[in-house]
Amino acid sequence: MSHPASAAMPPFHLAFPVHSLEAARSFYGDLLGCSEGRSSPEWVDFNFYGHQIVAHLSPDEAGHRNTSAVDGDNVPVRHFGAVLSMEQWEAAAGKLRAAGTKFIIEPHIRFKGEVGEQATMFFLDPSGNAVEFKAFADMASLFAK
Repeated sequence: MSHPASAAMPPFHLAFPVHSLEAARSFYGDLLGCSEGRSSPEWVDFNFYGHQIVAHLSPDEAGHRNTSAVDGDNVPVRHFGAVLSMEQWEAAAGKLRAAGTKFIIEPHIRFKGEVGEQATMFFLDPSGNAVEFKAFADMASLFAK
């Protein structure tokens, strides 16, 4: 069953491994501005652009390992992120650059001039989990073929 993207979209939930909850709080909370929800000594909830992500303490599972070719970039196979407005994307890129973030794929435009043209950037959290922020000038092209 497919559902169109809309303001009424239910929040998504994602649990992922980290090597340190303190480092996750610093990265997701302080740098990315995600407010914190419930937590325990083993996990912490974050509000990630209206979606619930949960950092679970599991050092052996953290980090990305494989990449896949996408429009000339080696994209981490296992990654998550957010589709932002172009204004939010540009602000996030500026904030991440100012913080000295090392991008594994620098902020740029992918599929230029094609259906699905998008701004994208990839970076790693302190546990090595790959995060992507992307944006579309035309959100209608989010699921365009």
